[in-house]
This record gives sequence, C-alpha cells and structure tokens, in this order.
Amino acid sequence: MAQLPPGIRFITSFSRDQWYRAFIFSLTFFLYASFHLSRKPISIVKGELHKHCAASHEVEGNSYKEYAAQIQPVKKPSNVSQCGWEPFDKNNYKQLLGALDYSFLCAYAIGMYLSGIIGERLPIRYYLTVGMLASGLFTAMFGLGYFYNVHNLWFYIMAQIANGLVQTTGWPSVVTCIGNWFGKGRRGLIMGIWNSHTSVGNILGSLIAAYWVSTCWGLSFVMPGVIIAVMGIVCFLFLIEHPKDISCSCTPSSSSKTFLNGASRFRVQMPTLNAKETSKPQDPEMQHLLIDSENCSVSLNSSTVVTGEGKHGTSAISFLGALRIPGVIEFSFCLLFAKLVSYTFLFWLPLYITNVEHLDAKRAGDLSTLFDVGGIFGGILAGLISDRLEKRASTCGMMLLLAAPTLYMFSAVSKMGLEATVVMLLISGALVNGPYALITTAVSADLGTHKSLKGNARALSTVTAIIDGTGSVGAALGPLLAGLISPSGWNNVFYMLMVADACALLVSLKVL
Repeated sequence: MAQLPPGIRFITSFSRDQWYRAFIFSLTFFLYASFHLSRKPISIVKGELHKHCAASHEVEGNSYKEYAAQIQPVKKPSNVSQCGWEPFDKNNYKQLLGALDYSFLCAYAIGMYLSGIIGERLPIRYYLTVGMLASGLFTAMFGLGYFYNVHNLWFYIMAQIANGLVQTTGWPSVVTCIGNWFGKGRRGLIMGIWNSHTSVGNILGSLIAAYWVSTCWGLSFVMPGVIIAVMGIVCFLFLIEHPKDISCSCTPSSSSKTFLNGASRFRVQMPTLNAKETSKPQDPEMQHLLIDSENCSVSLNSSTVVTGEGKHGTSAISFLGALRIPGVIEFSFCLLFAKLVSYTFLFWLPLYITNVEHLDAKRAGDLSTLFDVGGIFGGILAGLISDRLEKRASTCGMMLLLAAPTLYMFSAVSKMGLEATVVMLLISGALVNGPYALITTAVSADLGTHKSLKGNARALSTVTAIIDGTGSVGAALGPLLAGLISPSGWNNVFYMLMVADACALLVSLKVL
C-alpha cells in the first residue's frame, strides 16, 4: 500500500473537533475584522473632507499654503470646494470632525450596554447577521453623501449614530461564540492572537479607504460597507454557535461518564478509584471556557443521576448581577481610559501624520497602519506574558506604566523625521493596544466564567458588554477631546493621552 501524501497525513492528524474549532476561530476572526474594517474609513477621509488651503491660518509653524505646495495636485470632483467638502471646509473643521467621531462612539457605548442583554436572549447567528447587514448599509450610507452631493452635517451625523448602534451586535456575539468553543488552557495567548482581528481590520480598512480617498472618497465607505454585508451573509451560512449544535464532544471529567439519547443528556458520577487519580489535574486545554448545563457535567455525588436542562434552564444574568462579579467594575473603568487612548489614535492618527509629516491623505493613511501592526504584536505579547505570570492585572499595569512615557517620546520624536515616526508607531501601538486587547478578551472571559456564577454559561455576553460598553464611553470621549484640544497644539493632545494612561494604571491598582 502506498504511503499517504504528507498533506493528507497532516489533515488526518487532527480530529473532527479540532478542525471545527479552527474553523470557528478563523470565521469569528474575519467576522469581527470586518467590523473594524468598516470603522476605519472616517479617520482616513478626514484629510480629504478638510484640505489645507491658502485662506486658512497657520498650523505647526507652516502656513497651509506652503503645505499645500508640497502635496501632489489631485484632480478634484466638481462638488469639492477649495478647502475640502462642505460643511467640513470651515475653520472649525476639527470640532465638526470630532462630532462625527463622538456621535458614532456615543451611540456605540449606549448600545453596548443593551446589546449584551439582548444577545443573551437571541440566537447568536441571527443577531450577528442582522447587525452586520445593517452596519454595511449605514457605512455605505455615509459614502453615498459624496455621490449625491450631500452637504448637510446632520446627514453624516445620523449615519454615524445608526452605524454605532448596529455595530454593538458584534463584540458580545463573537466573544460568546469563541467562548463556547475554546478551553481555559493558554487563554491569554489564544485570545491575544484571536484579538489581532482588531488591528487586521484597521489595517485593511486603512488600505481600502486610502486607495480611493484622493480620487473618490465615497468609495472609501461604500466598499467596506459591501464587505461587512457580505461577511454577514457568510455568518448566516456558516456560523456554528456551540459544539453541541453539531454533536462535537464535550470533555467529561475523569470520574464520570456521559450518556446521550437523542435530545436527553444525563451524567452518572462513577465511584472514585483512588486519591492519586482524582488529584491528577485535568488538562487545562480541555476545560471549556463556558460550562453549559445541557452539554457539560456538574459536580455530583456518587451514583447520582441528573437529567440535562434545556437551553432556558439557566436564566440569563441580570445587569446588576454582572456588576457584582469581583473585578468587573475595576476592569471596566481601566478599559475606559485605555480605550480612550486607543480610539484617539484610531480616529485622529492619519490627520496628525498629515499635519506633522506633511503627507497627503493616502500616504498618511498607509503610514498609520503601522500603529495597528504594533498592536498585533502587543496583544499577543500581553496574552503570552499574562499566561506565564498568571496575572492579568499585573500585565496590564506593566504595559500601561510603559505606555505613558512612550507617548511623550512619540510626540517629540515624530517631528524628527519619517524614520523615527515609523519606529514610534510600532512601539506605541504595542503598548497602547496590549492592555486594551487583554481586557476585552482574556480578562472578560475570566470574569464571565467567574466561580461566583456557578457555571452560568449565559453570563459572558452581559459581562463582555458591560466592560466593553464602559470602555466605549472612553472611546467616545477621546476623539471628542482630541477635536477640542488639537487647535491649541498636538502636544496638548498627547498630554491628555498620557493623563488617561495614568488614570487607567491608578484604577487597576485595586485589582493588582
């Protein structure tokens, strides 16, 4: 008999359950990456909505006239004014652009508190699919303002508010789904790698938006809108919410045996053989993040038989009940300040690079992706360190402590040349996004499966929504404050970000 080809041997070396887990890991990764892909265009297009022109005042020591002379001329559509796109072509453009960010993020923060509670009571696949299709619609709606020559500020603000609300369907859904499938072992590393979807989505969104920003900025929104809508269809066709839906095995404890008979599940606790065997630790990789009463065992006395509960046998946790979980409030406020810093970079970094490095909107958008490249490594590094130390809060505190002086260095070094900016973008991205990634994934999963919940698998969505919703309040405040402070100088914006990092560190001291 001929030997199997190496590729086939590799495929057959993994079990059916492992292939399903790899599929869900990849699918949820790209689903949420598409959410961030659709959020990024606004930061890229800001430099096109308001262009520097001769009539404007001086910024950073150079007049806009001198700055404009350094940029390659681009053919302008007939509906573009000398200074950009009305109404963002006025001198108060930073406040107007800040209002766009604030409207999206404020709606996102408010909607997130409701999203987790609603998401626990609806099928994840349907909930996520509707949210992605609606998000595609409202993302494209902003870009349609270009094609239909819309110059009403409220049109763009309403598009941002609607998009912010529907995008809250994403995070609680994907975290709950990934929690259903993966175990406790190396949780920080696994979720650190998985959480890089944030940075991957930002990078792809930046590149897609930058491709059209100088020629037809409407497509910078329409194309990401189409992509997230298509991914919504993929979600409807392929997302598997729980291993039980395809009869994937649930790992039993070593001293028990599971019997399956159609929809009925029950477990018999077998007598303990010896103390040595029972004291042997279970493989942490095989311990599920979530303990579902209809899928996994509970601790029972010898020779006890218990019938499995239906899906509604375990009630969803209340909002106040989730707040009483130790650490939820502390990490929520820590994320508030961490996300304030991260989202200020997300929405204002391309414009900052445009002003400081004197680059056009496309090149500034491309360069800003390096911050997210650093964020990928920062999230993975934070997860790896937290697994080794077995201390999530200490890892967050260490990275926050390093982030504040790094931001000061970034504000000083970025004016010294393009090479220095590249290096600082990578370092700053790692230190800023590391704590943010760790809190929103591994920490949320730890708290959502806290021992005080006694195996309530349906709490993770609410806990995740509370933590991320509170963080989104900071995400709304950061870009708004940047829009208000930046006219007095970009250095003041960086001072604000350093204070926010210091506040995040102070809040985390209680958990430490």
